[in-house]
Amino acid sequence: VGSEMCIRDRANMATKNNLPMSEIGAHNKKVFSRIRTTIESAFYRNNVVEVTSLAQAYELAKNSSGTIVTDQPIVNPEKFGLPKDAKVLLYNDGKVTGRQAKLRRLVDETNVEEYAGYVREVVFASRNKKMYHAMAYVGLDKKFMLKAHLLVPEGYENTLYSWILNFQTVNEEYTKMYHDSLVLDEGDIYIYSDPDMYTDRFPEGLALFDQAHNCAMICGMRYFGEHKKGTLTLAWSIAERNGYTACHGGQKRFNFKDGSSTVIGVFGLSGSGKSTITLSDHGGKLDTTVLHDDAFIISNKDCSSISLEQSYFDKTQDYPLDNPQSKYFLTIQNCGATRNNEGKLVPVTEDICNGNGRTVKSVLATGNREYAFNTPVDAIFWIMKDKSLPPVVKVNDPALASVMGATLATMRSTAEQVSADELNKLVFVPYANPFRLYELHKDYEHFKQLFEEKHVDCYIINTGFFLDTKVTPKVTLGLIEEIVQHQAKFVPFGPFTQLEYLPLEGYEVNFSDKEYLELVKNQMASRLDYVNSLKGTREELPTDAVEAIKKVTTEC
Repeated sequence: VGSEMCIRDRANMATKNNLPMSEIGAHNKKVFSRIRTTIESAFYRNNVVEVTSLAQAYELAKNSSGTIVTDQPIVNPEKFGLPKDAKVLLYNDGKVTGRQAKLRRLVDETNVEEYAGYVREVVFASRNKKMYHAMAYVGLDKKFMLKAHLLVPEGYENTLYSWILNFQTVNEEYTKMYHDSLVLDEGDIYIYSDPDMYTDRFPEGLALFDQAHNCAMICGMRYFGEHKKGTLTLAWSIAERNGYTACHGGQKRFNFKDGSSTVIGVFGLSGSGKSTITLSDHGGKLDTTVLHDDAFIISNKDCSSISLEQSYFDKTQDYPLDNPQSKYFLTIQNCGATRNNEGKLVPVTEDICNGNGRTVKSVLATGNREYAFNTPVDAIFWIMKDKSLPPVVKVNDPALASVMGATLATMRSTAEQVSADELNKLVFVPYANPFRLYELHKDYEHFKQLFEEKHVDCYIINTGFFLDTKVTPKVTLGLIEEIVQHQAKFVPFGPFTQLEYLPLEGYEVNFSDKEYLELVKNQMASRLDYVNSLKGTREELPTDAVEAIKKVTTEC
């Protein structure tokens, strides 16, 4: 325990805490502010218990009321600092089993006083609760490591435990790496959570973010994904301010026998095929190395990449109990339980109880894992479900490539708490990242720089239907294999001067069909309408983005 927590007594590591007296005060505006200081202060109250090891967090979660301690053993628990007999823990949240974007609020100069008062009241109301404080590292390379803090009340020990597992436990190895890492002019991340706190003003809950000061308050929200994505949201904001492109996607490297390699990033929302593509071993045909399937950053200086998380947060729907990957579960959320024919208590997956059952899955699930790629990224794939597009389209203009990411079209998934009608709607989610806190034009410029100055290739993958024909995972993985091995022969995409496509059997494109061209034009026009709808808001895109998508709509 002592070696794990020695970081507390040192200052000026990757993110800033334990500052000298000369740096404490209103003049240090990045670290001290109305809301951040109120939230940080709550961590030091005498009703707070510090959780100083993963083993302690496990015991707290195991003994927390409502926890189901399954008979499924954790694979190689000692590697994570867990007891050798540690079991997979299951905890259910109730009615809400997905993210609630509608409850998110952002702090700015116009509302800081209003929200500061709310934050003080919430903190005061928790004075009689026992609360737990844990730390974790976010970012797994010396070039970008952050320290994050989470505070939860008694009864939500499972949230705390899963949060530590999802990121990186504070242990001797990573504390040393953190001490040696690049110092950022940023304060630690602080997240205050009280899932039982509801108020008249926010009867459904609240996720309040002060991204300029790296802090958040989450109230009335039990779903673990709110805590995971809340942490990533702040980490991505820090990355953006420090010369990185924030990526809600997966990245992998293909390693060839001649010593060369190809690095690709794939971007899509839950259910788009992002994880399938990232984690596929391509039937053993190609040697691959995985960075991560959900959260990473790309340096705009040298195109290197860094994973922000150690573990995976997967849908249990994809893992029947006979799936080999299920043995790598660490914790489970929002699933059932039953006894098997041996009398052992096992989870019931496949979304039988509800939608969006989840698991924090061990890093051991992928033996071909690295936490940082120094090799520059070569290609970015936008994953969309757009019936007007063949299985893969190449975008050759940097502005169009970036704005296509900004108008990434997809279908809603069960990872979001929305109505059944909303699940069937085509929606635009810029860069597949609904968690961004800063202005959209910043992501647009970061990605455009990768395409324009760093010569990263851009592709659009359609994993839905092309007209009436389903694009299967086999087709998608096959075309990616052709592209990374430089075997794909792209041809002009009809009249569209900046687009090319890969002809594939069964997905023939008929450019003499006026109805088809009209469909393409209408789908592109819907993107233009979306971009135009952002004018006059904080999400407004630059003129070159508008002109790039507008040009496509006039070319047929």
